[in-house]
Amino acid sequence: MAEKIVMVDTSILIDFYRKTDKSNSIWIKLVREGYAFTISAITKYEIYSGANASQTAFWDNVFRQIEIISLDEDCIDTAVHINIELKKKSKQIALADLLIAASAVANEMPLATLNRKHFERIDPLTLIAV
Repeated sequence: MAEKIVMVDTSILIDFYRKTDKSNSIWIKLVREGYAFTISAITKYEIYSGANASQTAFWDNVFRQIEIISLDEDCIDTAVHINIELKKKSKQIALADLLIAASAVANEMPLATLNRKHFERIDPLTLIAV
């Protein structure tokens, strides 16, 4: 059986980092369910922009083990389309969340997030129940 691939949002990584018992994290739950992972380059940016010097080595190790999806023209075009639709409904979201969602949609991957409030507004995005 092929691995199921899911893009994980920043919130999933933060949840993992903060848990004393990592086995209780959502990320480990997804591992147990047979998922393989990717992240958006935006998630990498968000993590490092919030990390202090003592956390950098931890995140360096994590990111060596995960495929990081770069923003390309297809992702940006998808973000533009999603934003137009959200704007029509007066339901726009933060730019970082928009770009993470667009990365998932453009690469035909579901997204795992703890921030369902923002991401569930995006119709073409498949969310993984966590």
